[in-house]
Amino acid sequence: MGVVDERVERVDDQDRVLGVVSRREAVREGWLHRVAVTVCRDDRRRIFVHRRSEQVARFPGLHEVLVGGAAHVGESYEQAAARELAEELGIRVRPRLLFTFVNRSGSSPHWLGVHEAVVPDAVVPDPDEIARHCWLTEAELGSALSEWRFTPDSHEAFSRYLAFRRDGGSTDVRSTPAR
Repeated sequence: MGVVDERVERVDDQDRVLGVVSRREAVREGWLHRVAVTVCRDDRRRIFVHRRSEQVARFPGLHEVLVGGAAHVGESYEQAAARELAEELGIRVRPRLLFTFVNRSGSSPHWLGVHEAVVPDAVVPDPDEIARHCWLTEAELGSALSEWRFTPDSHEAFSRYLAFRRDGGSTDVRSTPAR
């Protein structure tokens, strides 16, 4: 699969739109842009974990706790997360935005909107995006995170997700940008 040069909104450290750029340019220049991801759980509270296809442009073959991608121009975090779930898992659900933060652990800095959704365990992953998948309990995932190779976003976002859930959530979904 070739790299698609999608258009994204370049944003500042307060997540305000500065203009429209190509995602390739945003990554190359280290400009902040928006990415929406979802932690997917099934009815038994297990977490969807997948191994990225070898054909994807970013982090091929690594495992991931999150389903998502860049927000398109004019899309909210929630709209982008729902679109990505439909594209990558073939499901139509409304994910709930939990929090956003500036993530500097990936290939370039970006605002990461972390969502949660309960999804059917009979998903149909896009084989161009997802090589294989499984459902893990939090304890199993804790072991996997230390044993398997995961994307940089997975570690940071999932640890914040667990802290958010442990603390009972927050009325302020934005966290302060990392400096």
